[in-house]
Amino acid sequence: MSSVDYLHLLALIVPETLVVLAALAILVVDLGVMRQAPRRYRCLISAAIVTVACFAAMLWMHGVPQHAYALEGALVVDPLTQFMKQVLLVLVFATAVLSLDAPFTEHVGEYFALLLFATVGMMFLVSSEELLMIFVALELTSLSLYILTAFNHRNPASAEAGLKYYLFGGMAAAFTLFGLSLLYGLTGETNLARIAARLQGHGLDPLLALALVLTVIGFGFKIAAVPFHLWAPDAYQGAPTPAAALIASGSKVASFFVFAKVMMLGFAGSEGSGAWARLTPGWVPVLVILAVASMLLGNLGAIAQSSVKRLLAYSAIAHAGYMLLGLITMAHTGQRQAGMAALVYYVATYGLTTVGAFGVVAAINPAADDERLADLAGLSRRAPLLALCMMVFMLSLAGIPPLAGFFGKFYLFTAAVGAEPDHLGLLWLVIFAIAMSAVSLYYYLQVLKQIYVSPAPEAAPALRPSLASRLALGALALAVVVLGAAPQLLLDPLAAAIQRVL
Repeated sequence: MSSVDYLHLLALIVPETLVVLAALAILVVDLGVMRQAPRRYRCLISAAIVTVACFAAMLWMHGVPQHAYALEGALVVDPLTQFMKQVLLVLVFATAVLSLDAPFTEHVGEYFALLLFATVGMMFLVSSEELLMIFVALELTSLSLYILTAFNHRNPASAEAGLKYYLFGGMAAAFTLFGLSLLYGLTGETNLARIAARLQGHGLDPLLALALVLTVIGFGFKIAAVPFHLWAPDAYQGAPTPAAALIASGSKVASFFVFAKVMMLGFAGSEGSGAWARLTPGWVPVLVILAVASMLLGNLGAIAQSSVKRLLAYSAIAHAGYMLLGLITMAHTGQRQAGMAALVYYVATYGLTTVGAFGVVAAINPAADDERLADLAGLSRRAPLLALCMMVFMLSLAGIPPLAGFFGKFYLFTAAVGAEPDHLGLLWLVIFAIAMSAVSLYYYLQVLKQIYVSPAPEAAPALRPSLASRLALGALALAVVVLGAAPQLLLDPLAAAIQRVL
C-alpha cells in the first residue's frame, strides 16, 4: 500500500483517532497534573475533554468522503455508518455528563478513559464488514465495559457483576469466534459480502447451520436476548449507574447494528422464514424464537422487580425482542430499507431514553449503590424536574404517544406487517409484541405510581442535582418528546443514508 493510501486511511479514521487522543489526554492531565485536585474538578475537566472529542469527531464526519471501502472491508465509511457513530457519540457524551455527580471512584481519569476506549471499539464495530475486525472491535468494547462494571470498589456487588459479565462475555466471545471460524473454513473468506457470495447455492448444510447457531448464540449474549440474558440483571444492578447506562444504550446500539450486518451480509441466502404455518429453516426462525422468548421473559420478569436498575435490565431484555423483530423484517427483500430504518430509529431513541432513565436513578442519590422502587416515593414533590423526566422516559419505553418510543414501535410493527403482505405471515409476531407492550405498561406505571402517588418519607430530603445533570436530563427528555412528535427529524436523514447504502 502506498503512502497516499495510508494518508487516505488516516483521514477516514480521524474520528476514532480523536477519541483515542482524548482518552490519552485525560490520563495525562488527570494522573500527571491534577491528581491532588478535588474529585469534582477532575471530573469537570475530564468530561470537558470527552465533550470536545465527541463534538470534534462529529464535525469531522461531515467533511470526509461519504463512501469509502478500505482494507478489504475492515473499514467501511458510508452515510449509515457515519450516522450510527454520531448516535454513539451523543450517548457517550450524555453518559459523561451524567457521571459528574457519581462519587463511586477516585480514579477519575481511568474511568473517563475507559468510557472513550469503549467508544472507539463501538465506532469500529459499526464501520466494519470483516470478521477479524468485527471480533477485535467487539472485544475492545467488551473488555472496557467489563472493567467499568467492576469499577466501584466500595461495592462488593460491583465486583460480582463485573466477574459475571466477564465470564458470560468470555463464553460469548468463544461462541462467536467458533461460529466465525467455521464461516471462514467454509468459504476461505473473512469479508461478509464475499462469504455470502461463496455460500450461494450451497443450501443450509450442517456446517453452515452450526456456524449460524454459534454466531447467533455469541451475539445473543451481547444483546442480552433470552436465553443468553442471565448476566444482564446482575451487571446492570451492580455496575456504577453511568456504566450501566452505557452498557444498556451504546453497547446495545452497536451490537444490534453489527449483528444485522453479519446476518444480512454474511448469511444472505440462508434467511428461511418465520411466517405462521410457513416456517422454513434459516436464521429468521431462530431469531423469531429469541424474540418471542425475550419479549415474554423480559416483560414478565420486570413485573417482579423491586430494584429500579434490575427493572430496567429486564426491560432491556424485552426491548431486545422488539429490536429482533426489526432484524427479522429486514430478511424480506421488499422491506429491507424499511426494516433497517425502523431498527435504527428504534435503537437510537431507545438509547437516548435508557441513558435518561439511568441518569435519573443516578441523580436521585449519587452515593447509593442501587435504588429501590420505594426510594422513588414522593419524587414529584422532592424533585419535580427529575420526576417529569422519569415520566417521559418510562412512558416512552412503554410506547405511549406522542413520545419517541411510540413511533419507534409503530414504525417497527408496520414494517413487520408489510414484510409478507399477501400472507400476513409475521402478523402473529406483531400481535404478540403488542400484547407484551401492554404488559410492560404495568411495571412502568408502577414506577410512576411511586413517583406521583406514593407519599414521600418524612425524613426524605429535597433533592438538588447539579446543573449539568438537570440540563442533560432535560435535554434527553425533550429529545424523546420531539423525536416522537416529529420523527421525520431523525427519519429523513436516516432514510437518505440508508438509500445510499442499500
